Amino acid sequence: MAQAYSHHQDILHSKRANMYYLEHCRVMVKDGRVVFLKTAQEENQYWNIPIANTTVLLLGTGTSITQAAVRDLCGAGVMFGFSGGGGTPLLAATEVKPANEIEWLSPHSEYRPTEYLQAWLSFWFDPHKRLSIAKLFQTQRLQYLAKVWAKDRVLKNYDFAVNDSQLDKTLARYQQDIQTSSDVTKLLAAEMQLTKSLYAFAANRTQAEGFTRDHDPAQTDSANKFLNHGNYLAYGLAATCLWVLGIPHGFAVMHGKTRRGALVFDVADLIKDTLVLPLAFIAAHEGDTEQEFRQRCLQAFTQHEALDFMFDCVKEAAQTGSAL
Repeated sequence: MAQAYSHHQDILHSKRANMYYLEHCRVMVKDGRVVFLKTAQEENQYWNIPIANTTVLLLGTGTSITQAAVRDLCGAGVMFGFSGGGGTPLLAATEVKPANEIEWLSPHSEYRPTEYLQAWLSFWFDPHKRLSIAKLFQTQRLQYLAKVWAKDRVLKNYDFAVNDSQLDKTLARYQQDIQTSSDVTKLLAAEMQLTKSLYAFAANRTQAEGFTRDHDPAQTDSANKFLNHGNYLAYGLAATCLWVLGIPHGFAVMHGKTRRGALVFDVADLIKDTLVLPLAFIAAHEGDTEQEFRQRCLQAFTQHEALDFMFDCVKEAAQTGSAL
């Protein structure tokens, strides 16, 4: 495991390597380190959590955490939350309704940066400017998909290739819809059609006949279960990005002005279709366990610099919006 956290270490959030999902354990501080304890039959086993190099910690079924551990996690700037088994649904500090609302326990600090929030607010109250930034996010999303799908070895093995004529038509149509949408409602409708098309494309590539998207955490088919699970990992990255930049989650540009955590959805969408969606279908086809699928996602996030990409997009959005 990586070395213990020291207050002298400072790794940029976009460069941190680790996301953790833990269950049936106790998170605590031991000998100055944040560890999780699993009770074995013969002896207690402690495992270090390298919090200086960690972005997100999800605590699943049968977990508890001490006040000292929370203090050190917050000091290291780690986003963390409570979830159900396998990472879904996300529960956080209180019960969240409806179940797909996102609520994270963010490290508290009075010294968040102000420049990005001020830039964000300079355009956010104008619906036309918000629409422009929503379109920017969607264009960035398509560019990221084209870039990653063109080079990722795992996706190439399943022919997730952007030179497919039907996929080309789908992406080109959505790029046109981005430009012509006169309001966010129309943009959301076009985005929904894009995602449906990508579901169908992925199902075809992995022989997932009869697939229907189901957001219910109680569903049992692997593809839907992995999609839900992977999306929550993406939400963790998005929440981390926004917290570091000091932008509250309520200032969404696409998913609704009154929905809690809506900006997290906006930012997570930058990578969900590119990475989580195909990997969920591939993992289901190959019979992965949840842990194996989680590892696929984390490796892909690191390999394709997903958090770096989120930071770049949000910064560009803030700068572009303030100049409108």
